Amino acid sequence: MTRPRLAILLSGRGSNFLALHRAVDSGDIEADIALVLSNIDGAPGLDKARDLGLPVRSLPHRGMKRAKHEELVLEVLREADVDWLCLAGYLRLLGPGFVNAYRHRIVNIHPSLLPAFPGLDAQGQAFEYGVKVSGCTVHLVDDGMDTGPIVMQEAVSADGVTSAGELSARILEAEHRLYPAALARLLSESWRVEGRRVLFD
Repeated sequence: MTRPRLAILLSGRGSNFLALHRAVDSGDIEADIALVLSNIDGAPGLDKARDLGLPVRSLPHRGMKRAKHEELVLEVLREADVDWLCLAGYLRLLGPGFVNAYRHRIVNIHPSLLPAFPGLDAQGQAFEYGVKVSGCTVHLVDDGMDTGPIVMQEAVSADGVTSAGELSARILEAEHRLYPAALARLLSESWRVEGRRVLFD
């Protein structure tokens, strides 16, 4: 049986990419990383991917219309013959045409218990709100902002947290556990989407 081919899309340091790579390398995720792609030229995550000997591409979006940029990204993904896309800090909202090209095969992790605190700086939003419990969510990507069907979640206590940075660090530890676990289930188990729910059989 052919192993699924993954593309990791990132915009920053790539810590969740490294968590996924460790899980692939150990065999916990039965797949291959076929491409690491960034919309930011010089993103630190690309250097980490190069150091690991993985194929990388940089497609900066600045000065380019969203539709044109997404067209170029899709072209590169098709060339790499990828089956699944994993967003790992990819700071771009994907348009309907892009999402439809990989419907229910684009996965994202968000640093809150969705639907609470979608969008940017979820950890800061949560800290300012004074939550007692936060966490992270792995979800399939749809046309909205962090609105796709939820795959898995992990709660993180905010007890004793004194800054948004401290809460972010706690959540990040959970992200590095949850993302590989959720992706492994999606690739190895039977599941379906009913409404807004991902149901594992």
